[in-house]
Amino acid sequence: MKAFFDTSAYAKRFIDESGSDQIDGICRQTNELGLSIICPVELISALNRRRREGVLSDHDYEKIKRALTDEMQDVTIINITNNVISQSIHLLENSSLRAMEALQISCALAWQAEVFISADRGQTEAATRAGLQTIYIA
Repeated sequence: MKAFFDTSAYAKRFIDESGSDQIDGICRQTNELGLSIICPVELISALNRRRREGVLSDHDYEKIKRALTDEMQDVTIINITNNVISQSIHLLENSSLRAMEALQISCALAWQAEVFISADRGQTEAATRAGLQTIYIA
C-alpha cells in the first residue's frame, strides 16, 4: 500500500498516544510511506513544544529524533512544487483548511497516494472530497 501520512498521524508513530497502535498496524501494511517535506519539521516543532512544556524529557526527545532521522531513510519525501501550490490554493478556496493542511493533501495528491492518513477530522474530510481514500485516526 502506498500510504501518505500527515503530521498529526505520523507523530503517533513516535509519541505513544491514542491511535498509535492503529498507526503501527498501517505501517506494517505499507510498502511505500510518503510524507510532505513539511512533516519532519512540524514533528520536530511539536516535540520541542512538549519538551519546553516539560511533557517530554531531553532524553526522550533525542531518542525520538534519532528514530525519526533513521526512518527518514526509508520514506518518500514529497516536495512543494508549483503543482502542489496550485492544488493547495484550490483547496484553500474551497474548504476551511489551514495552509499546512492543504499543502499535505496536495502533496498526497501529487504523489498519487493510495491512502491518506490523518488524525485531523476536518483535514480527512477535505482529503476525501479531493478524491483521496482516507483513514481517520481518532
